[in-house]
Formats: sequence, structure tokens, C-alpha cells
Amino acid sequence: MKVIADLCVVPVGVGVSVSKYVAACEKVLRDAGLNPRLHAYGTNVEGEWDEVFAAIRRCHEVVHAMGAPRISSTLRFGTRTDREQSMQDKIESVERKLGDR
Repeated sequence: MKVIADLCVVPVGVGVSVSKYVAACEKVLRDAGLNPRLHAYGTNVEGEWDEVFAAIRRCHEVVHAMGAPRISSTLRFGTRTDREQSMQDKIESVERKLGDR
């Protein structure tokens, strides 16, 4: 089953800047072949359910291995059974309604 997810991984106890941990998680998602889209407060990712959730688990493992004693993550995700839809499809649908495309 395909899933589109919005993930925000926040390491706790590592200081104010978390960009190196975010970059490590982005690398995990890319290495998993998921084509993530970074945004200001997280990352959108799409793919097969098992691959997406395995990569999210791996993000936690990698960030912990970097020294983060705690991680607080938020995750929103959705699936469809009526048709396939990509992140780009969703964006373009809204842009068409705005007259941008």
C-alpha cells in the first residue's frame, strides 16, 4: 500500500540547533529511495508503507546513535484506495485552483 507521510523528527537534549540531525534523517530517507521533500518544519515522504515506516524507524536509530538521548517525532500520514496519488499530484491540484498552473 502506498502512503504519503509528513514527518518531523526533533532530537531532545542535544542543544538548540538540530540541523545536523535533520540532515542525517534526510540522508536515511534518500538512501531508502523515498525522494523526501524537506520543508521548514519537517519532511514529506511517499512510498510503499513498509519502506516508509522502516526508514522512519531507521531515522530514529541514526539520530540516537548520533547522541540524542530522546527524540520527539510527529507523523501525519494518509493512504488512498480509490486511485494512486503522489505528493506532486496533491500540490498541483491546489496550484491549479490558485491559478498558478
